[in-house]
Amino acid sequence: MWSRTGISSTTASMSSAVSGNRIAAPAAVADHGWQRLDWQEILARSVTREADLPPRLAVATDGPKVADTYPVRINPYFLDLIEQADDPLGLQALPDLRELAAGPWEADPFREERLSPVPHLIHRYADRVVFLVSSQCALYCRHCMRKRRVGDPLAAAVDPDARQAGLDYIARTETIRDVILSGGDPLLLDDEALAWLLGELRRIPHVEILRIHSRILSSLPQRVTGALTDLLRRHQPLYLNTQFNHPREMTAIAAAACRRLADAGIPLGNQTVLLQGVNDDAAVLRQLFRRLLALRVRPYYLHHPDQVRGTRHFWCAPRRGLDLMAALRGRISGLAIPQYVIDLPGGHGKVPLTPESVVSRQGDRWRIRSYTGEIVDYCVDPGGPDAIDEWSTP
Repeated sequence: MWSRTGISSTTASMSSAVSGNRIAAPAAVADHGWQRLDWQEILARSVTREADLPPRLAVATDGPKVADTYPVRINPYFLDLIEQADDPLGLQALPDLRELAAGPWEADPFREERLSPVPHLIHRYADRVVFLVSSQCALYCRHCMRKRRVGDPLAAAVDPDARQAGLDYIARTETIRDVILSGGDPLLLDDEALAWLLGELRRIPHVEILRIHSRILSSLPQRVTGALTDLLRRHQPLYLNTQFNHPREMTAIAAAACRRLADAGIPLGNQTVLLQGVNDDAAVLRQLFRRLLALRVRPYYLHHPDQVRGTRHFWCAPRRGLDLMAALRGRISGLAIPQYVIDLPGGHGKVPLTPESVVSRQGDRWRIRSYTGEIVDYCVDPGGPDAIDEWSTP
């Protein structure tokens, strides 16, 4: 079920989600009992073990357990969107033995731990920080760049003392103008904890902009209640960046959540991750970005997949991303075309991947100019296209 030959059926599934040039209406979601529950009750019914998956999505349970290394959480709402194990949503959510494949990639290639002056706060750029305020998500994405920490029940990011240490650092570092709340998912904090945190940040005079990075809109849109919307509205200027990776994630419930926030004046952006077998298809991306724009969600980034341990099966070469961007231009509104970016290993930061940023190419080695002007070597095809078949899988 998890062989590379499954990609062809996935591609067919991707294409079936795209109907010509029209923007399809958001899909309804079958009611399997959870629609009468609030978001916390839905979350509490999540699948967290391979053995608890429904038979149609079952994975092998007689060998190594992926969940023992990388936690699993699939809430009932998202589980009902998955049609088969190797479809674009199943690939993002279901544990896959390929995550355990041995290989050269690191758990923290971006040196986030080294760039943390206090625990759970990343200070890479002078004027902004990423504040990891939660270790939990409504869906544990298999392509997550923070697989090493997300879902850890012992992570101190949920501890009030750790959050206070982060606030103290921000307050005494006057170069910080922009605070990005991330994790995990900040919107899994309850309203009281989130209101306190946003209020404390708003009391710091030099903090001008607050951003929240959350996948709630696609993974558990029931979290966007009237109370949450009012809370966020009170702390503007506040921006919310979410993550939709495939048109099938844009259900009627997700669309209603987007509209509710947009109507409240919350600027919305989307950061799609380019994933092999999920959305590495121009027609799929075109449909996704058009639907987002129609809901007042600005396509912000198309992220090149990160070279993070446990995610090699999602990776594709940068040339593929450049080709996809070329296929979008002139075929959809410029407003719907995101910036294609790559996060350079070694903590060198995000760089827009354009012909101008690529200094030279020699075989599988590209030289890319970082935001500081530094030239960074980047391996565009680690081990060759068939390397994953040579890696050992327990």
